[in-house]
Amino acid sequence: MNEAFPPVARLAGAVKHYDRLAALDGVDIMLHRGELLALLGPNGAGKSTSISLLLGLVRPDAGCAELFGMDPQRIEARRRIGVMLQSANLPPTLRVGEMLRLTASYYPDPRPLAESAELAGIGDLLKRPYGKLSGGQQRRVQFALALCGRPELLFLDEPTVGMDIDARQKLWAAMRALIAEGCSVVLTTHYLEEAEALAQRVVVLGHGRVLSEGSVDELRAKVALTRIRCVSDLDAEAVAHWPQVASASSIDGRLQVATAAAEHVVRRLLDTDPALRELEVQRAGLAEAFTELTRAPTLQEAA
Repeated sequence: MNEAFPPVARLAGAVKHYDRLAALDGVDIMLHRGELLALLGPNGAGKSTSISLLLGLVRPDAGCAELFGMDPQRIEARRRIGVMLQSANLPPTLRVGEMLRLTASYYPDPRPLAESAELAGIGDLLKRPYGKLSGGQQRRVQFALALCGRPELLFLDEPTVGMDIDARQKLWAAMRALIAEGCSVVLTTHYLEEAEALAQRVVVLGHGRVLSEGSVDELRAKVALTRIRCVSDLDAEAVAHWPQVASASSIDGRLQVATAAAEHVVRRLLDTDPALRELEVQRAGLAEAFTELTRAPTLQEAA
């Protein structure tokens, strides 16, 4: 990521209403070259509307949306992007290879078909009709169509829905390869481990506003709780009443404790149960940070 160059995509004070519903309420988002930005938020947070504004599919009621410093509806900007939305209505009778060749022909400097197929992991599907593919295979084809034009900016909206673990890992590897080439990526996903594994920066949206922004580590740091797991005969209900313990439970024979004072609690656990074993101490992950940032009180404070 190089912030010395102008942003490749930007929302500035973006406002969008649908009737009386404020889908976006003054949102600022900026994306730099070679950066993967994850847009996170619960349903209705404004993620899809943000992408629609950046793609020029809808216009903001106030503020502005830019691609490469231009109006997103200009053809000069659109030729430099690739898009994979949550759903796609593609001709079911076209063979995958035919679909790739057709889509690539719309771009001035497309990737060779074999390269696009290899990146998306669809080399064995090129001769098959699109309509005969499984849901996960169709998603991989859609990914290939998004990257075949050699885009400088790639929009991926829930790209791994319907994929098995192996296909998802291969898609992650392809995203990393594209980032290494200097491509920028806007990713929306409900799989928080996906954002945690890939994103250089995360924007958390809620009720049409930016609730938090930063690296994964910076978002984790906003959650003070640490998770402690161990095998112990201690009663979870009793531990839950210890000072500085937020919660305690016993799951499958393992004691699980949440606390903002991990060192103090660990010492007491060891003192109280000398036979304690398999101790694990882990700071909050992105999933816990996301839950904390999007809980109702936070949204009320943002109002």
